[in-house]
Amino acid sequence: MDAELTALVTAGATTLVQQMATDAWARTRDRVAAFLARRGNVDPAAVSVELDASRAELATAREDGDEEAAADVQGEWRLRMRRALLADPDAAAELRELIDELAPPLPVQRTGDVYNSFSGGSQYGMMIQAGNIENLHPGQG
Repeated sequence: MDAELTALVTAGATTLVQQMATDAWARTRDRVAAFLARRGNVDPAAVSVELDASRAELATAREDGDEEAAADVQGEWRLRMRRALLADPDAAAELRELIDELAPPLPVQRTGDVYNSFSGGSQYGMMIQAGNIENLHPGQG
């Protein structure tokens, strides 16, 4: 499997595991179950049961602070998605669409216009004009 498809499968599994802890789980489960069932000749309801079991396992792992078990859940679904793409390479486009639909949107960075006006003679100190300035500590080196 090439690097692009490996990245896609990883993104799919990551998105799935992230969605296990959200209110959108039922919709996510149904969409992923349908995607995987079409490529594995299995009943979507059976895949849904497996997804719900993984969700419960993930919740327990997180409650117990068991990062290894949580990673195992993600690894299991990464492998399932990988197998689905190996069985049907044309499914990559559908998986990309599914990830885009399910993944939370990236935060939008808002910037606005900045207007500065200096008067009263020459300025010899530091002057900065920017839309966003964070963690600036003038005079510290």
